[in-house]
Amino acid sequence: MPGIDECLYEAMTLPGARGAAIVDWTSGLALGSVGDSPNGDHEATAAETAEVARAAAEYQAFAPVDDADDTGSGHEAEGADGADRKGLPVEDLMLTTQSGFHLIRYVETTFDSSVFLYLWLDRHIGNLAMARIRLRSLAERLVLV
Repeated sequence: MPGIDECLYEAMTLPGARGAAIVDWTSGLALGSVGDSPNGDHEATAAETAEVARAAAEYQAFAPVDDADDTGSGHEAEGADGADRKGLPVEDLMLTTQSGFHLIRYVETTFDSSVFLYLWLDRHIGNLAMARIRLRSLAERLVLV
């Protein structure tokens, strides 16, 4: 199971990867970062992506109340297949620009996690589908201690 550094370096092995970070979306602080940053400042990128991640996780437009369990916590819901779903109702976010793809993958942990993986891909070289699959795998295996 990879830690923060191993996770980031593995994310950077994806074709077209330009930068990656693990960010706490409550504080907006990067727990780790590698590669380039879209605006040249890893801490500013962490804070800006944290705002997007927090909005998507908390706003009802992305997490409707009727998807939540009876307790109203929004952290347990039943999926279309009838299986219980725990954690945040949003799995990942994808933003596209003329030159790149920005992926945010929420990390589920045993404690009340507010962490996500962020990956910046070159649009002309990167494979969005493969990056999404790899980030899901990394998020499932990531060890935060």
